[in-house]
Amino acid sequence: MTTEAADVVRPASNALPKALRDKLMRAPVAGLSAQLRKRGLNNVTIEGVRPLLPGVKMVGTARTLRFVPNREDLFASHGGGYNAQKRLFDAVGPGEIIVIEARGETGAGTLGDVLALRAHVAGAAGIVTDGGVRDIEAVAAVGIPVHAAGAHPAVLGRKHVPWDSDLTIACGGTTIRPGDIVVGDDDGVIVVPPAMAEDVVDEALAQEDEDAWIATQVAAGHRVEGLFPLNAQWRNKYEQSRAEEPNR
Repeated sequence: MTTEAADVVRPASNALPKALRDKLMRAPVAGLSAQLRKRGLNNVTIEGVRPLLPGVKMVGTARTLRFVPNREDLFASHGGGYNAQKRLFDAVGPGEIIVIEARGETGAGTLGDVLALRAHVAGAAGIVTDGGVRDIEAVAAVGIPVHAAGAHPAVLGRKHVPWDSDLTIACGGTTIRPGDIVVGDDDGVIVVPPAMAEDVVDEALAQEDEDAWIATQVAAGHRVEGLFPLNAQWRNKYEQSRAEEPNR
């Protein structure tokens, strides 16, 4: 099945508001995970993926792509030409992250350097795949954040058929819906439900400030008992220190 480029209908941009994106860029994935756990969300981490560019933060909204196991007749009808994979990489917009369901199958690539370059030029915020990446050094050199399960030299037709896009998928054991907020750093990749994002990131940043203050006390020689977490006495000292900070 092929579709001409002019026929592709791209959904309205779901890029994050700048203020929210800036806060998410400052909030570590571990801190966001802790806040989501407090709200009962434990299954929001995309397991088994690692960054190709360590030290580079990734924040954006999900565009989803689903691969199904290769079956030769289905690859003949869906795998060649302007398939679902190529259509999505052409349709991705600024601030969006392509998330690929590859069933954890790393025995073939799910993208290579040309598609990574296309996403980067389009302003995409990153790519996540629980499958393999071809041309991994060249993909990393493009500069777009990519989190993947591994490298593999084979083309996707060895294991996958690119089937459909912009639907609810599973990636790394986690459910991702189009428009979900995706955040990645060296600790991993997490999915944040949009309705919770403001509260979660605000509390994560507040906890980061508190943890940084606790670290200064530990570095000064204080015991962690009563300090981590703060008991009433230490919390009073923390609140007092915050009140004394300039610009507060």
